[in-house]
Amino acid sequence: MAHVRIVFKRITLFGLVLVGFLGLPLAASAVGKWAEGPTHWSQARRDSAEIAPSPETTPEAVVHVYAARAWSWRGIFGVHTWIAVKQPDAAHYTRFEVMGWQLRHSNTAVRATNGNPDGYWFGSKPDLLREIRGAEAETLIPRIFAAANSYPHAASYRIWPGPNSNTFTAHIARAVPELSLDLPPTAIGKDFIPEGGVFAKAPSGTGFQISLFGLAGVMLALEEGVEVNVLGLTIGVDLKNPALKLPGIGRVGMQD
Repeated sequence: MAHVRIVFKRITLFGLVLVGFLGLPLAASAVGKWAEGPTHWSQARRDSAEIAPSPETTPEAVVHVYAARAWSWRGIFGVHTWIAVKQPDAAHYTRFEVMGWQLRHSNTAVRATNGNPDGYWFGSKPDLLREIRGAEAETLIPRIFAAANSYPHAASYRIWPGPNSNTFTAHIARAVPELSLDLPPTAIGKDFIPEGGVFAKAPSGTGFQISLFGLAGVMLALEEGVEVNVLGLTIGVDLKNPALKLPGIGRVGMQD
């Protein structure tokens, strides 16, 4: 009986620690989101954040990967990610992303536009996750186009646990490992391995992960470090650029 009580106490302690690691960061994120105040989506900013170099003054090829807090309550938990590319001497960028409403109005969730590469995502300023320019970018762009066209979940979309916009970006990252892309811990859906897979390369291409439908799993990689996925939420440690990875908040420590 004493042994049972000890086991029960240990399980309870583990549960409290887990709730703390998951709940407290999410609560802090919710407070920050609440402080922004309500805004109707039609009035939220979508203009350029002036991060991407102008095509008019930049003849070289450019590859950019962005992340911005999701709209409304979704932003408490995660971000929306996308990829923008510019061919050499092109007059515009091509922006690749997955959007749920896109699927409701067409037969695919994949959206490729010549619009704003670095626009605010319904009021949230994007962060630049990765930049490649010049000859290297020029060689990667055709492969990014091919990866976007081969996305296996173009006909489906699910906010949680995926497939969603972050599943799409992770798919491209795995197909083009030269991006060495370390997606934010708040990119919910990045751990949803396409086509029901359980084992895959990490999105950065520098390690591996095991994931059960994006709901539970573990990742070990040079770029991402150590990540544990619990119900789609990420807890981890980046060893290369020392930082904690927490649900809702994201990185705490050195910038990637």
